[in-house]
Amino acid sequence: MQKTPASVMRLIEELAELPGIGRKTAARLTFFLLRDKSDLAERLAEALRELERTRFCSICYNITEDDPCPVCADAARDRGTICVVEEPLDVLAVEQAGVYEGVYHVLHGLLAPSEGMFVENLRIAELMARIRSGGVKEVILATNPTSEGDWTASYLLTQLRSLDVRVTRLGRGLPVGGDLEYADVVTLTRALEGREEI
Repeated sequence: MQKTPASVMRLIEELAELPGIGRKTAARLTFFLLRDKSDLAERLAEALRELERTRFCSICYNITEDDPCPVCADAARDRGTICVVEEPLDVLAVEQAGVYEGVYHVLHGLLAPSEGMFVENLRIAELMARIRSGGVKEVILATNPTSEGDWTASYLLTQLRSLDVRVTRLGRGLPVGGDLEYADVVTLTRALEGREEI
């Protein structure tokens, strides 16, 4: 009986660690790369090595290669409006809509005690410090319309009530239970334009 090489098994195991990739899909991807005649495997390896250059922006906590990130460094952006999102993918989704001109704050998760995500695990203290430093007029709570997203938005609202800042939430053009990263441009545009004060 032929034994699969250790290097092949290791790649299958590593790929299977990725979200949404099961063992069968990992095996298919591995064998695709083995058969591929182009330099795809080498390009993937190089792209993974380049990830080492990334870090979190010291202002908004988005993923960047430069600190501050391009959005925070852009003098044309409206620093008086902060859009609070869960993950860096959400910044990408909002930016692709092309209608938002403010800045961001990335929480890196949602309040979910059953999954070990508490206030201290999120970038909430940093958000509050940004707002207290002055100049912020509006905070858009752009958490996903899920129970955890709503819970996180409610918590943030209680924290922001004592500050002199307008707090809005994205309009419900987004489907309940959906993620910003999967929203199309029209839906996201309507959600931004239809945001509501809370």
